[in-house]
Amino acid sequence: MTVQEISKPIEDEMKEFEIRFQKSMHSNVPMLDKITHFIIKRKGKQLRPMFLFLTAKMLGEINDKTYQAASLVELLHTATLVHDDVVDDANERRGFFSINALWKNKVAVLVGDFLLSKVLLLSIENQNVELLKIIAKSVKEMSEGELLQIEKARRLDITEEIYFEIIRQKTGSLIATVCESASVSVGREDLAPMFRKFGELVGLAFQIKDDIFDYGTADDIGKPTGLDIRERKITLPLIYTLNNSTEEVRRELMYIVKNKNEKSKYIKKAVNLVIASGGIDYAQKKMQDLSKLALELIEHIPENEAKKSLIGLVEYTINRKK
Repeated sequence: MTVQEISKPIEDEMKEFEIRFQKSMHSNVPMLDKITHFIIKRKGKQLRPMFLFLTAKMLGEINDKTYQAASLVELLHTATLVHDDVVDDANERRGFFSINALWKNKVAVLVGDFLLSKVLLLSIENQNVELLKIIAKSVKEMSEGELLQIEKARRLDITEEIYFEIIRQKTGSLIATVCESASVSVGREDLAPMFRKFGELVGLAFQIKDDIFDYGTADDIGKPTGLDIRERKITLPLIYTLNNSTEEVRRELMYIVKNKNEKSKYIKKAVNLVIASGGIDYAQKKMQDLSKLALELIEHIPENEAKKSLIGLVEYTINRKK
């Protein structure tokens, strides 16, 4: 299914959400309003709002609380992206200049803070304490995951277990928050824990797909970038290779990551070693297993168009080309 086909059952809701989300970012400070408009115009595929509205529509009737949940989650997600670009010293986001590249780090940090303040204010104004609790947990976990990754990257001692804990907190927690918020917004608190787990599993699969992109293949996603190796990020394909290769391969990979991670020739060699050692195949299987577990959780939910599209969206996240 294409993104357009997947979003068909929530087409009207997504249009209404865009209007409400734009209002939620409004500021009387001209520079801030200019920056938020810049952010809105360069929005991505909006997969997270799609997950939220499809989950909610599958379980019940979309209402004001659902729209509020979507705005809260998207404000949080946008704030974390702005802050992440500062942390990573990234000059681009989705093919465009990042906020910090155009307005410098100080402004970018303050914009991120403004967006987070909007999460708090909207929650209080609408008396959505339950949603705020869910969102706050996500902020905590994403911050802890980022710090754990930084700590482990310095020592290059990330095991598969630690890797999954990092991506559970960094990526899984946000999609878990999306799906949990959706169920709560339509009065299905009884299903909230299950949908939190569903979102977490989807988030893990989503992140593994992103990690696989870094190794690319000629017939799939184009030229390998090796960006994770450049940044000394130890992801699942590399972890598998380090744990399941000869001592010679392991030593060579560790040497490249530690000492030659800025040299294109060596990065290309590391990428080829990981591919040849089955690291990509292993990661692909893990990703498929996680998405299967996620879909098994919603098997008992009655069939409807929203459920069909939600299943399509899960499949899209692991089959996407970028």
